[in-house]
Amino acid sequence: MQSPDYHSLIDRETRDFIRITEASYPPDTATLTIAEQRAIYDRMCRAFHRGYPAGVVAVDRAFGGVPCRHYAGAGGTVVYLHGGGFVVGGLHSHDDVCADIRAATGLHVVSVDYRLCPEHTHPAAFDDALAATRAVAAELPAPLVMVGDSAGGNLAAAVCHAAGRRGGLGIAGQVLIYPGLGGVRGGGSFETHAEAPMLTRADVEFYAGVRHAGGVVPAPDPTFAPLSDADFAGLPPTLAVAAECDPLADDAAAYAAAVRAAGGMAAGVVEQGLVHGYLRARATVPRAQASFARITAAISAMAAGRWNPAAEEDGK
Repeated sequence: MQSPDYHSLIDRETRDFIRITEASYPPDTATLTIAEQRAIYDRMCRAFHRGYPAGVVAVDRAFGGVPCRHYAGAGGTVVYLHGGGFVVGGLHSHDDVCADIRAATGLHVVSVDYRLCPEHTHPAAFDDALAATRAVAAELPAPLVMVGDSAGGNLAAAVCHAAGRRGGLGIAGQVLIYPGLGGVRGGGSFETHAEAPMLTRADVEFYAGVRHAGGVVPAPDPTFAPLSDADFAGLPPTLAVAAECDPLADDAAAYAAAVRAAGGMAAGVVEQGLVHGYLRARATVPRAQASFARITAAISAMAAGRWNPAAEEDGK
């Protein structure tokens, strides 16, 4: 299959973002040791950190025995689960993303520092995400909106499948940002964008391989791969946002379609010309800025009980 013409698909501002990212986080980083990957990722995140908007403060504390960072707000609560392939990242990596979500929505935001692989294989990250969400639901104002990017999108959906159906835990919606949900790993975006900038098929396969002990893929399990669930009924309203130039792009559309087929409210949106990890470009790339505005508007609307999936589809 011919590789996409990324020079045409990706605009100059996004190409600049890719270039700056790769200066800190080279494309072959997944071939390095875990310690080296984490050090490189941490440096990259520090380089992109934008600080906090005026009036936003945060405090580190535990929810459900899981280290978290709480950005105090009002009117409801966002539980944020960070990306990083289940291997890298933490409270620091998405600190300013969470601060910007807090500023844009006014809601409480809780970022969850779940355990990472390979030291803690599945279901450790899921167990932490669920425990933290249950504690947040017990202590902070409802409604809850689950939000996650990449690996965190997987965890946010998994929590909704396990405990968020039909209003469970007060979850009013979920926003999944370029999530990896365990979709088909052959054909479609997985093949078309196998060599995409920022995330390749080989990267996805590497991160999947370290998530479970011994490299053995588990039987269908929605706590591991939400798209493997046989039942999508009763899930909260769902916005699944894909980056066009991403091997994982099809997962968002497939998940939204499964929720709709089960009678739920869902929209799947493909952000044209964007790449995996574009949240870090939300202040420098107009397309990423527009997507982040879509994301925060959806979070606010879900918390207020007035989100309209048709508007997302019309605006994609």
